Amino acid sequence: MTSFTPSLSHPFRFSTLILTLLSLFLLVACSQQADTPQGEGGAKETEKRRFLSIGTAPPGGAFFVVGGAIAQTVGDAEGNKNWDVSAEATKGTMENIRRLEKGELDLALANAAITYFAVRGEEGWDKAYDMQSVITLAPNIALFITAKSSGVKNIADLKGKRVVVGPAGAGFEYFIRPILAAHGVSYEDFTPLNATQTAAVDMLSDGSADAAFLGGAVPTASITQAATSQDIHFIPFADAAREKLINDYPFFSAATIPPGTYKGLDTAYEGLNVGSMILIASAKADTDLIYQFTKSAYENRAEIVKRHPAGKAINPKNAPRSTGLSFHPGAVKFYKEAGIWPEPAGTP
Repeated sequence: MTSFTPSLSHPFRFSTLILTLLSLFLLVACSQQADTPQGEGGAKETEKRRFLSIGTAPPGGAFFVVGGAIAQTVGDAEGNKNWDVSAEATKGTMENIRRLEKGELDLALANAAITYFAVRGEEGWDKAYDMQSVITLAPNIALFITAKSSGVKNIADLKGKRVVVGPAGAGFEYFIRPILAAHGVSYEDFTPLNATQTAAVDMLSDGSADAAFLGGAVPTASITQAATSQDIHFIPFADAAREKLINDYPFFSAATIPPGTYKGLDTAYEGLNVGSMILIASAKADTDLIYQFTKSAYENRAEIVKRHPAGKAINPKNAPRSTGLSFHPGAVKFYKEAGIWPEPAGTP
């Protein structure tokens, strides 16, 4: 076989060969550029764009707005260019747990008390749900209140009364039942009524309810409204019962409401955090994803606070605080790197 050597005597062939080589070079270069797209500042973006969903609760409650604040902050955070994070309105903790199990949500807000029983398959749950904590958020400080004219002085006096125990299907019974039991009372001893906190205040005002279990972040709007519109008695927890609840259940913790927080509250109220708001994920969730999400939320917590005051709970002492669930390995990895993991706490 004779070889072809381009020379000036074959100008047409020589120019054709040069054009062919140039075309091949450009084709390879373009292909490489398409495979490794450039981000801002020339950095390569090797990750595919991902859409993350955070389950919250119906609009109007704290879960919905806090979840939105976290989603917006993490989604907008510098370095998270490949994430689109959205907060999704749901029916609340119970739906969130089931949808996390099915892989329909990536993370979710939940009540610590309800989740405590869900992971153990107890108190009516059909099985044990493999959920883990990511961040411990704001406390849920709740109590029974009544009109001073009702004659109800303590929790035992609720027997035979009409008591608002929260919206239907919200799962409040998971923390109300233990509280009642510690005081020698059960749901069968009174008439339980289902209503929102706003509706409960109206029911106290018009006499259709004798007492109501209300709470959330302090000050709680519904309790402020009730105390402003009528003379309210803040039904106390019995000291022995309160101490037993804190010892028996890791989701209960002591919480004091300062005097003057509500009209008519002249002395400090020794209450309970009945189950903190927590951010949870399935134990099957990708470790690196949870690590990156925890890191972003924690390092940008000041931005979350700007969007909702509950972001203040994302602090070194509270964020990794155990409420009775194990923490996801991705979250643990970040907390240890940040030097805030409370060894040997953080597990049940």
